[in-house]
Amino acid sequence: MVKFVERGEYDIRTPREFIDWQMTEIEHAGRICYRSETGEITLESAADFIDMIERRGHESVVEHSCISVEFSRVSRGVTHELVRHRLAAYSQESTRYVDYVGNELKVNSFEMEAVLPRHRNTKESIELENGQIMTPEDMMTNIEMMYRGLRTSGWKPEDVRQVLPIGLATRIEMSANFREWRHVFALRTSRAAHWEIRDVMGRLLEDMKQVATPVFVDFVKAGEDRNGVDFYKVVDRRSLGKDCKTKTISF
Repeated sequence: MVKFVERGEYDIRTPREFIDWQMTEIEHAGRICYRSETGEITLESAADFIDMIERRGHESVVEHSCISVEFSRVSRGVTHELVRHRLAAYSQESTRYVDYVGNELKVNSFEMEAVLPRHRNTKESIELENGQIMTPEDMMTNIEMMYRGLRTSGWKPEDVRQVLPIGLATRIEMSANFREWRHVFALRTSRAAHWEIRDVMGRLLEDMKQVATPVFVDFVKAGEDRNGVDFYKVVDRRSLGKDCKTKTISF
């Protein structure tokens, strides 16, 4: 029986203390450019410095950083979009080497995880061109049966994967610097982004604003679409007030 996933999940793998250290390193690297070392670098001074360079558009300095995030229970459609961001490292669950059946003894208990639009009626009856009536959930169940049947017939996982859908739930780990994460959020949380990636990225963005506030504070929620999924925009930091960079950060 297919397991239908309600929404994707994520886990920030980078320890908070390392994220804090990276922000101080950004200030250190940036001050090399200005030859402006003026004393001890702290999280407070790093917050001021990052806010200053972001206002000036000197985003190359925030590349002295890296955050790793594991995404799970997202569709392969999401990961197809994610890996288009070139300046990052990825490790994804392989449909060649992962046997979704487990082994021949477990073939009849195989359960596929899949993502369907939660804003659509997945139990809606659809008439196909051959006159057959199926729901979207039935269609996924048929794919599951095809996978199981091919494996039972001796097909290898790397061959059977050809019938798996883009809605197959998967896992992927992504590592990128702060500047690239800003680029990802700018594209994938905008109103124009696909609903699934926007949903998971919007929630991740809110957590990133907690762990690295000075870097991501200028991303603000701009509304929600007709399906109830939030979307964001980047605003001028000057419009957020003098203390915006430290409102949510906990040193």
